[in-house]
Amino acid sequence: MPEQGLQFTLDAGQLLPVHLCWRVNHGYVRAIGQTDLAETYTLGIWGPGEIVMPQLLSLQPVELRALSRATVHEWSPSPDEQQHCSRTQIKQMGMLLQLTRVRPVETRLFNLLIWLSERFGSGDEQGRSVPLEAMNLTHRQLAEMASVSRVTVTKSLGQFRLQGWLLRIGDTDMLSAEAINLFQRES
Repeated sequence: MPEQGLQFTLDAGQLLPVHLCWRVNHGYVRAIGQTDLAETYTLGIWGPGEIVMPQLLSLQPVELRALSRATVHEWSPSPDEQQHCSRTQIKQMGMLLQLTRVRPVETRLFNLLIWLSERFGSGDEQGRSVPLEAMNLTHRQLAEMASVSRVTVTKSLGQFRLQGWLLRIGDTDMLSAEAINLFQRES
């Protein structure tokens, strides 16, 4: 097991140093870049048990920011972990880039919710949980990830709820299996 170094408990929004690798113990971390026009975009999201290797993300400055309250520790990945992280990061960045091309924007947003549910939620025959609250994802952050306006996110989430595609069950948001099937056929 790699030797542990620095350890942090971060509140939502706090930054992590980008010159080190990290293992997420609890919570969620998001890598953020900015365009020349100061538009924010997401390069990846990591949850419990995952390794973040910032050097894989970009040649440009990147921020690692806690989405939710998170605990992380410095990690020295093995060669196998480095290879796995590289593959996972390429897959994440490819998916996030692909999402920006989906039209109309409501389909793009719903596909983002599907991706988040597949990555961090759980599923059964009724649908998939999408941990929006646990991840502390705001409408603004969802808008940045989907390359849409915050207003579009708010309106679309309301429509998804009215149509029964996004359900609130207890303290969990669920995507209905019917809606997932519908949107995956469209994209």
